[in-house]
Amino acid sequence: MAKQPLPDISAKSSAADRLGQALTLLTQRKSNLDEPQQATVAELCRLAGVSRNSLYRYHSETLKALRKFQCRRPTRQDFSATRTVELLRTENASLHEKMAKLAALVDHYYSAYREAIALLERRDRELAAVRRRLDLKPVVVKH
Repeated sequence: MAKQPLPDISAKSSAADRLGQALTLLTQRKSNLDEPQQATVAELCRLAGVSRNSLYRYHSETLKALRKFQCRRPTRQDFSATRTVELLRTENASLHEKMAKLAALVDHYYSAYREAIALLERRDRELAAVRRRLDLKPVVVKH
């Protein structure tokens, strides 16, 4: 589907004026995060109704202004990278939360282990004290 130049850019004005209006129009368009607006030479020439050769040969200042704008504008790859970075940040935050829960669980089980060891040591000491008090001697059982 061929796109037509926009009606507010007059075909009767000079090529420089049309390029200026088209550049203004391209730089003022708001872009959607899902589909960023591309300010390209082809789009500028299409809007202005000027050939690319004419732009490159006679209108270098307009071309420089377009290039400057392109350097400021995020590209489609930047939006894709931004989405990827946001997904990774979300995943990273989730993993940090899970690690914190895992560390708390490890601390809990280590404390329970230390408590069980202390109880076993206490039981062994008490059994040893009972054996000493009873002064038990081996008994021979006859059949």
